[in-house]
Amino acid sequence: MAQPALAPAQAPSIELGDFQLTVHRRQFPDAHDRWDGNWLHVTAQCAQAGAIVAAGGPIAEAPDLQRFRDELAAVHASRLGQAELRGAEPDLHVRVATSGAAGRLQVRVELSPYPRTQGHWFEFAVAEADLPATIRQLDAVLELFPVRGRAPSLAELDRIGD
Repeated sequence: MAQPALAPAQAPSIELGDFQLTVHRRQFPDAHDRWDGNWLHVTAQCAQAGAIVAAGGPIAEAPDLQRFRDELAAVHASRLGQAELRGAEPDLHVRVATSGAAGRLQVRVELSPYPRTQGHWFEFAVAEADLPATIRQLDAVLELFPVRGRAPSLAELDRIGD
């Protein structure tokens, strides 16, 4: 008899300034394909003076976190560009961009538990020196919840339409 997939004893979190993302479990733990196997149940929260906004559920996928991790690493290495955490669901969008101030990054978090009827955004700065810790946190999450399956090639996508 198969054992149910258990969530980690302590859910791993990713923190960047006023933003926190906690990954609880996979939406479909028994699915190993690219489409259903990568949805993650998360809680995203951003808090600043006078406001706390949180959204939760299957609103992020493992490939979104992998892409964000890779983009953050590129920003950290080059000190140029931007990184975005954005997926298929409109509940969560995080953008980290280099700014004119040396050693500082500008962060914009758009977060809503009900994106059809609400919109919330936060802007704040973080030190570039904070990125390695966030990248390590993303690595830890991706170790527990690695990307499953593979993305189809453009040729494979073209054949689907035929």
